[in-house]
Amino acid sequence: MAGKKFLKAKEQVEDRDYSVPEAIELLQKVKFAKFDETLEAHMRLGVDPKHADQMVRGTVVLPHGTGKSKKVLVIASGEKVHEAEQAGADFVGGEEMVDKITGGWMDFESVIATPDMMKSVAKLGKVLGPRGLMPNPKSGTVTFDVARAIQEVKAGKVEFRIDKTSNVHVQLGKMSFSKDKLVENTRTLLDAILKAKPAAAKGKYIQKLYLTATMSPSVRIDTTTLDSKSAS
Repeated sequence: MAGKKFLKAKEQVEDRDYSVPEAIELLQKVKFAKFDETLEAHMRLGVDPKHADQMVRGTVVLPHGTGKSKKVLVIASGEKVHEAEQAGADFVGGEEMVDKITGGWMDFESVIATPDMMKSVAKLGKVLGPRGLMPNPKSGTVTFDVARAIQEVKAGKVEFRIDKTSNVHVQLGKMSFSKDKLVENTRTLLDAILKAKPAAAKGKYIQKLYLTATMSPSVRIDTTTLDSKSAS
C-alpha cells in the first residue's frame, strides 16, 4: 500500500534543515511511485499580500525545463495568428477562442494574448484568474512578440505568485532528472524569488521552504543560507 511506502519514506527524512542538494538527493532515494514524480517547492514568504506593495509575482525560465511541454493557447488577430502557428502554439484564434472558453473549453495550460485582444480576454477573468492562466504583461503573456513568448513557455518558463496565505508553490522538474539539473532548476527559482523581494518587505523574507515530490514526504530546507546565491 502507498500508505506504508509513504511512512517508510518519511522515516528516512530527519527532523532537521537540509541544503537543497541534500534534500533532492534524499527525495530521489526515497521516491516510490511507479510514475515519474514531479519535484515541487513550497515556501512561506514574510510579506502581506493584502498590501499591493508587498505582492510577489514573476516568471523564470528553468534552465532544464519542467519535463513537460505545456499546451499553449494564443489569442491574437491578423498576422499574429500566423506567427503564433509558425512558432508552435497548440491552439490559435481570436474571438472564437474567447467564446469557446466561455462555453467551458479548457484544454490548454498556458494562455498568451496580444494587447489588442485583451478587451475580449478580460471577459475571461473569472474563469482563467483562479486557475492562474490569465494573461498578464508582468508575466510576459500579454505581448505582440508571441513567438518569443511561446518559445519561453515551451522551454520551461514557470510563473510564481504569492497566494492569500503568503505561500508560493512551484513545480521544478521530473524526479528522473539528474540531481544536478534539479538543483540548478531550484536555485534558479530561488534566485528569481529573492530578486522579486518587495522593498516594503520587512524582516525575514523566505521564512519556510520545503521541497517535496508528488507522492513523497516534504523535506525542510535551511533558509538561513539563502541569499543571491541560493541554498548551497
